[in-house]
Order: sequence, then C-alpha cells, then structure tokens
Amino acid sequence: QSLMLDSHSESNTIPKFDITCSSADVAHEANVGKISETEINYLRTRGLSEAEARALIVRGFTNDVSKELPFEYAAEMNNLIRLEMRENM
Repeated sequence: QSLMLDSHSESNTIPKFDITCSSADVAHEANVGKISETEINYLRTRGLSEAEARALIVRGFTNDVSKELPFEYAAEMNNLIRLEMRENM
C-alpha cells in the first residue's frame, strides 16, 4: 500500500513474477491513495489541527509496521511522523 502525502509524491510498483506452473492463477494488487480531505475535515471538527489530523492518519496507515517494532522504535517513528507533518504544513 502507498499513501500519497503531497502533489509531488509517486508510487512505483514493479512486480516480477517467475511462474513455472502453467495452471497457476497469479495476480498483483496494490493500493495507492491520497489523504482524504473529508477525513482531515472530520478530524478538525473533533478539535485537531490539520497537521495533527494528517499525522494521525499517517500513523494509522503505518500501524501494522509499528506494532512489529520494539516499543522504543515505534514511539520514535510516531514522533518523527508527527514532526514531519508539522514541518510540511
């Protein structure tokens, strides 16, 4: 999955399949999306700033990775996301 954070972002997926079974059914799936303005507006009605709302969405997007990290690394990753979202606003 890819999350587009700005108008300059790109997501390139180049799958390579080496299939040796003639009866195999093989597919590639990818998801790419922008941060929804509707989601941003919803979170802003709940008292978050735009930067906080964007950071919350990005942290939710990275949650599966974060859960696999040791606590200290996950906390640092979340802090870096929050700082990056503030700087790019």
